[in-house]
Amino acid sequence: MPVYKPNIRAVIAFVHDLAAAVIAWWLAYSFRFNFEIPPLYLGSLKEILPWAVTLHAAAFLWFGLYRGLWHYASLPDLRRILFAVLASAAAVPLALFMLQIHSGVPRTVLLLGPILLLFIMGGSRLAYRLWKEHRLYGQKKPERNLVLVLGAGDAAVGLVKELARSVQWQVVGLLDDDPAKTGLMLHGFKVLGKINELPVIAKETGVAHAIIAMTSSATDRRKAYRSQLDRRRPDRLLRDRRRALQMCAAAGVKALTIPSYDDLISGKITVSQIRTVEPEDLLGRDPVVLDNEGLHDLLTGKTVLVTGAGGSIGSELCRQIVKFGPGRLVLFELNEFALYSVEQEFQIKFPDIPMSFTIGDVKDHARLTQVFSKYQPAVVFHAAAYKHVPLMEHENAWQAVLNNVLGTYALAHTAIAHGVEKFVLISTDKAVNPTNVMGASKRLAEMVCQSLQQAIPCRETDDVDGVDDLDDLGDLDDLSCRTQRPGFVMVRFGNVLGSAGSVIPKFREQIEKGGPITVTHSEITRYFMSIPEAAQLVLQAGLMGGKNGAGEIFVLDMGEPVKIADLARDLIRLSGLSEDDIQIVYNGLRPGEKLYEELLADDESTLPTPHPKLRIAQARPIDRKWLAELLAWLSEHPVLGDEEVKQDLARWVPEYSNRESTH
Repeated sequence: MPVYKPNIRAVIAFVHDLAAAVIAWWLAYSFRFNFEIPPLYLGSLKEILPWAVTLHAAAFLWFGLYRGLWHYASLPDLRRILFAVLASAAAVPLALFMLQIHSGVPRTVLLLGPILLLFIMGGSRLAYRLWKEHRLYGQKKPERNLVLVLGAGDAAVGLVKELARSVQWQVVGLLDDDPAKTGLMLHGFKVLGKINELPVIAKETGVAHAIIAMTSSATDRRKAYRSQLDRRRPDRLLRDRRRALQMCAAAGVKALTIPSYDDLISGKITVSQIRTVEPEDLLGRDPVVLDNEGLHDLLTGKTVLVTGAGGSIGSELCRQIVKFGPGRLVLFELNEFALYSVEQEFQIKFPDIPMSFTIGDVKDHARLTQVFSKYQPAVVFHAAAYKHVPLMEHENAWQAVLNNVLGTYALAHTAIAHGVEKFVLISTDKAVNPTNVMGASKRLAEMVCQSLQQAIPCRETDDVDGVDDLDDLGDLDDLSCRTQRPGFVMVRFGNVLGSAGSVIPKFREQIEKGGPITVTHSEITRYFMSIPEAAQLVLQAGLMGGKNGAGEIFVLDMGEPVKIADLARDLIRLSGLSEDDIQIVYNGLRPGEKLYEELLADDESTLPTPHPKLRIAQARPIDRKWLAELLAWLSEHPVLGDEEVKQDLARWVPEYSNRESTH
């Protein structure tokens, strides 16, 4: 029997159920004999009652009836009561037979007793719950906010059950586009009509809030993935969410949303976590499924170093890494304030994880050597980079090359010298057929890692002093004698919503000022994902890649590209405004900016991986001597002008085109 530690409420409930058993047996005899129990059967009742109650008590304890609160009594509790009553109902006649208690017990009583007991136990719990909820919530209904629920699927069912007990919200009804659901009742709430009727219904009911309850379950996502890998088909759920948001704006009601259906039914999410709609909710992105066991093998107990740890991607990578219990997390960052901000957050949230907050430049080989020698990281995530396209295009082109290319080489070379197991480079979709310096420099960084994967220096014979003197590198033909190579992994993805320098903070600032919102072109598109999703997929790619010296370039499934103009309109609606209030102005493509981004170069193809959101780009191989020539070019020119940089980049990155794309 399971061990159970009682409390005062459990003892009271237990005594109540014992009394219920006595009453049920007495009522069973009374009903059998029309409340005139003959003396013979009254004696029989007195003789069997102690045995019956004892068996009932044992069954109640065995099935754990006293681990929950009556206030939250539900179907699982009723199911446990049913099993306990049935088990004891079967045990009573068996025990009487084995104990040779020959008092006559009418068969009607043996059937009627358990039924009455079930009704008394279940009914008392239900009555208590209704009384308690009436006390807590019943008299506060006038203070609650009226709300309409958009959607009448599984997520909405779980939601309205929670809202029924809320002191903040009062559900007026539900709206759903399925005509078969109109007029039906869901937990006492009526489906009033279709979603496009929201403006009319909101006006009639005086509702000021609407909750968009449209989420996909795990089953829905698996079906969608099996049946729909064709990106050309629009995402119906995403389309429905966008239309619901448009209806909210048209009706002048504030749009709210809920977490995923899986979180709702698992009990992880409560009504208090209903929140305003964010741009991420309109991407239609499914949660990332991680290989947690594999990531524990990669990260748990090991020292992990993250460069650019104060940035949007770097800091989120750190937040994801700490979940796997690293032996130490080394946060490497050049920006003092960014590192300070992350330090303040992490020391409060993750006090049990050993961490080191180190200031340094990825181009500074001496500092890198100092940090690697002290902490001996096993895994490195390289997120430090200059990423702003227009800023790197003029005045800063050479600095972009030095930071993104030379910095990657310095870090990778130091990692090799100190026996790092895995090196993960965060790349970008702008490295594909680049038309700007930033994209070309990131493609060069990928090529550096590809080359180093083939040409790993030997500790015993090769000089690995690094970039202080690039001439020390020597002939790369002699650099492949090392038998244990770190795994190099490159991960390409598009824009992340809410990152530093992304359009979202800029648009929000423009909306707060009353507009206008400035967009470069009406047709410009970008791939987007949330920061946590990007960080999780980087971890997954880091786990899967770099085995057997492969040096793969992983391409993340970015889904459908999003028009920046549509994103601007969404933000206007999310702010409770319309395009009549905030104007959108198109000011032309900026230097080096593409109309659309690509995830693969023209001469590349991809291979699938076991993970549905990751594919491997089949990039062209890099000659081992290429790296020595590149480093020689970098060492020959302490400073280069913007135009010189762009001319030379065309030599190093053949797919680079220094022109403004208009297609």
